[in-house]
Amino acid sequence: MKQAEMRKEYDFSKGVRGKYASQAAEGTNVIRLDADVAEVFHDAKQVNDLLRSIAHLVKAKS
Repeated sequence: MKQAEMRKEYDFSKGVRGKYASQAAEGTNVIRLDADVAEVFHDAKQVNDLLRSIAHLVKAKS
């Protein structure tokens, strides 16, 4: 696979290497859904509501 080249109009001369590295190292709560699952849900609220319902059932059985 050929590596993409940066366009000449992009100017990173004032960029700071590693500016957000410490934040990334702390972790994230982003979860990637597979395409077939994402088709079922319209937004994060629907996903969270369903997961809360399931979590409630799991806790009840514990």
